Amino acid sequence: MRMRKKSNLEPRLENCKGVIAVCKSTSIYRKPESERYEIVDLQNLFENDNPVYLEIGCGKGRFIIENAIKNPQFNYIGVEIISNVLISAAEEVKRLNLKNVRFFNMGAELLQYTLPKNSIAGLYLNFSCPYPKKQYENHRLTYKYFLEIYKHILVSDALITLKTDNDGFFDYSLNSLRENGFEILEYTRDLYKNLPSDNIQTEYEQKFVLENKNINRLKAKIKGE
Repeated sequence: MRMRKKSNLEPRLENCKGVIAVCKSTSIYRKPESERYEIVDLQNLFENDNPVYLEIGCGKGRFIIENAIKNPQFNYIGVEIISNVLISAAEEVKRLNLKNVRFFNMGAELLQYTLPKNSIAGLYLNFSCPYPKKQYENHRLTYKYFLEIYKHILVSDALITLKTDNDGFFDYSLNSLRENGFEILEYTRDLYKNLPSDNIQTEYEQKFVLENKNINRLKAKIKGE
């Protein structure tokens, strides 16, 4: 079922323009390769040079906002392609006056044209759409194309932390990471069996735990670093 468009969405997005720092569409691919790059100055964006962490598919922002509150010494960027979802996160960040959270309203495939090389201290992939049908494999956020983008934007010792309730997507991600230059540092197929004290739930995670679904989690980094 399609989500109903939120009332007054356009003026609400405009009102959050400072919090939603970047808004891009795939129309960028109509431009020549050399004209696609609009690299964000992260030090200017956050007005400091603190480490920057990235969540792709941040949804309504629960995970990234709680992280930002608990860790004011870090900066956070949430990427979300659906404006109708992102507006809830942006308005909450504005209400809380959080200076260490900003949002990019765009798809993950545009990160290579937006973020500086070796600029991201850590990456979170929380309950990404699994795209279970084989013909949509290239949309999965752990497909080799996206992994090459992550290698470009991550610092050398950055961790990718992935959580999902989908066992098939988890198996795919383990294999794809291993086959494309990443080392799996740890993984579990039942996160809540020995729940880490620093775990922060997403909206989906809270729902799935209440449904007694197992939560898979892995941590990986670029191999050889």
